[in-house]
Amino acid sequence: MAAHLVVSLSGIGSDTLDRCADLADALDRRHVPLSLLLAPRKAVPGAVPDWVRTRVAAGDALVLHGFDHAADPTHRAVSLRRRAEFSALPAHEAGLRLVAARAGLQRLGLATDLFAPPSWLASPGTLVALRRHRFAVCADMAGVRDLRTGDVRPGRVRMAVDHWSHLLAVGRSARRGGLVRLGVDAASLDRLAPVLLEAVDLALHHGAAPTTYRANPSPLGSTTTSTPSGAVPVRTR
Repeated sequence: MAAHLVVSLSGIGSDTLDRCADLADALDRRHVPLSLLLAPRKAVPGAVPDWVRTRVAAGDALVLHGFDHAADPTHRAVSLRRRAEFSALPAHEAGLRLVAARAGLQRLGLATDLFAPPSWLASPGTLVALRRHRFAVCADMAGVRDLRTGDVRPGRVRMAVDHWSHLLAVGRSARRGGLVRLGVDAASLDRLAPVLLEAVDLALHHGAAPTTYRANPSPLGSTTTSTPSGAVPVRTR
């Protein structure tokens, strides 16, 4: 299978919007779309949803990124990362948060059936709730899940870091024909945007095809799904 490249941007807000736009412009010059990870409680009507709508109309993908990122109160004894919202929720509670999150997006004039949990950690109950509420894709730590078929395209998400080993891993994944998933938080763009763009250029150099987390059809019985522009292909099990 050919390598594919997905670049995601989280932490989008009014205080980071200029930096987000600069990154989007740099990726546009490379013909690389963005997957925009948005938590509705962290956005307000105005410039942010307007910018997101403009980007989605141009080919980016909107991904629901949790509701409010509140830590799971049932996991006080474990690490903060493991207490991330949706990391340990049962299906019923996860469903309530998903309903609230979708309502929040609707108030902003936005909608999506794509989901990426905070810290990329989704509990089994969250996956059940996503299917119940007709989400199409969940991008988590392990890979990209087609929630309609159960198919998974494996690929670890790599958050931009200022270290040479990050670029080595990106190049290795691209050469092997894997799914290269790069992510960055908008709050770190001042420092890490050049690092991210260097990783993007490396993946493109090795032939990775730019895409997003947008849902794609999965015909029964094929060894790989058909893939329209802007969708991550997944392997059937």
